[in-house]
Amino acid sequence: MNSQEIKALDSKNVAQSYGRFDVVIDHGEGSTLWSPEGKEYIDFTSGIGVSCLGYGNERWINAITEQAKKLGHISNLFYSEPYARLAATLCERTGMERVFFANAGGEANEGMIKCARKYSFDKYGKDRSTIVTLVQSFHGRTITTLAATGQEVFHNYFFPFTQGFRYAIANDIQSLKDQIGDDVCAVMIELIQGEGGVLPLDKAYVYELASICKENDILLLVDEVQTGVGRTGSLFCFRQYGIQPDVVSFAKGIAGGLPMGGLLFGAKTADVFTPGTHATTFGGNPIAAAAANTVLDIMDDEFLASVIEKGNYIRNKVMSWNMPCVTKVKGLGLMVGIAVEGVVPKEVVAKCIDKGLLALTAGKDTIRLLPPLTISKEEIDKGLAILEEVLDSIA
Repeated sequence: MNSQEIKALDSKNVAQSYGRFDVVIDHGEGSTLWSPEGKEYIDFTSGIGVSCLGYGNERWINAITEQAKKLGHISNLFYSEPYARLAATLCERTGMERVFFANAGGEANEGMIKCARKYSFDKYGKDRSTIVTLVQSFHGRTITTLAATGQEVFHNYFFPFTQGFRYAIANDIQSLKDQIGDDVCAVMIELIQGEGGVLPLDKAYVYELASICKENDILLLVDEVQTGVGRTGSLFCFRQYGIQPDVVSFAKGIAGGLPMGGLLFGAKTADVFTPGTHATTFGGNPIAAAAANTVLDIMDDEFLASVIEKGNYIRNKVMSWNMPCVTKVKGLGLMVGIAVEGVVPKEVVAKCIDKGLLALTAGKDTIRLLPPLTISKEEIDKGLAILEEVLDSIA
């Protein structure tokens, strides 16, 4: 099928809930994608941080293929090797104690919220259930994770939302203290607010926040749906902040392109979920788990160091352009935000797409880059050349 035929099918048969760009993707290799007609695109999106190994990775393909031949699905009423091995690797490499497998980031964050409230209910009773999140945060699209999200732009249409959330200003410790009362069971944060504009939290703020949580037996919940699985240059971003959370959510890149998410539990929360208190049909699916095992096998120390190197290369390159419209380059590793003024990020991205570069936006003033972690220097240079050309032409 050609691009027009595919778009016509979408228009007629698919719920129109996405503001899609006028692009159809047919196949990819490395960090380069092609339309059905053969137009080439450098990919600085990786499916919004999902396709961390790029496209056509043979180890990933072989792992999926071999597992599909053995077992596709069996449910969590029975044991299988792939998820058990994956859980052991995650615990060993993070210092956490147990894992719960889910299907996506929103579901993982729902589970994290449930865990926090059950921990507090078991220990203190039912009147200690409020969770403090941060202004400009984003935690998902379900009713409850929308309620947890600290952006009013998402708080519409779907009232009433789940109760029990309050919002503090990021990097403002007094604002956090003002929101913490006897009814609070947890604080939920992203270490880099991705959808909010690629906004990293200050390390001193996070350290003090963690101390406040520990002193008051308030759980520290870290949403690593976007920052996790190598994206920032460590397996999980919390390692770079010198903290050990009580619960960590993950998704996106964990299975390299297959739907998977989950939770990592620390010592306080390892035994909160008991049989019948939380479940999901597809969690720990053998094929997704086999893919995730391959992702983690590939992400050794050398691989993670290369993510930091490539991220620094991109940031230094962009800052060297000395363009008045570029005010700041933010983020860690290959989670890059380019703050701009005098130009509209979505218009910049649309022009980049016309010239063969896929990129993203975040917040009101940020161009967001989330390339595959395996991207080559050649592909980086080709993509940045397009971005520079576009910014120079419209600034």
